[in-house]
Amino acid sequence: MLFMILCNDHPGQGALRAETRETHLAYLAEQGEAIIHAGPLLDADGAAIGSLLVVEQPDQAAAEALAAHDPYNRAGLFASVSVRPHRLVIRNGRRVV
Repeated sequence: MLFMILCNDHPGQGALRAETRETHLAYLAEQGEAIIHAGPLLDADGAAIGSLLVVEQPDQAAAEALAAHDPYNRAGLFASVSVRPHRLVIRNGRRVV
């Protein structure tokens, strides 16, 4: 099952994000193909202000655990984390369901 994980940073935490970035990226790489896509959310100036992940997990609890163990989350970077089930309907302009 697909899940969207939406994370909003605490304001003014660019240094914390930079300090924990490599550990965060290594953690995501360890998840292998469970990570469908992931990347930062940006403000109007291009600065990272959060993260968006689309992941494949067996259930809500597993998706929440993946988010909880993210080094960014463990370091206290995120002000909020939302985990929601997601259904893929259109990919590359084509309907898949």
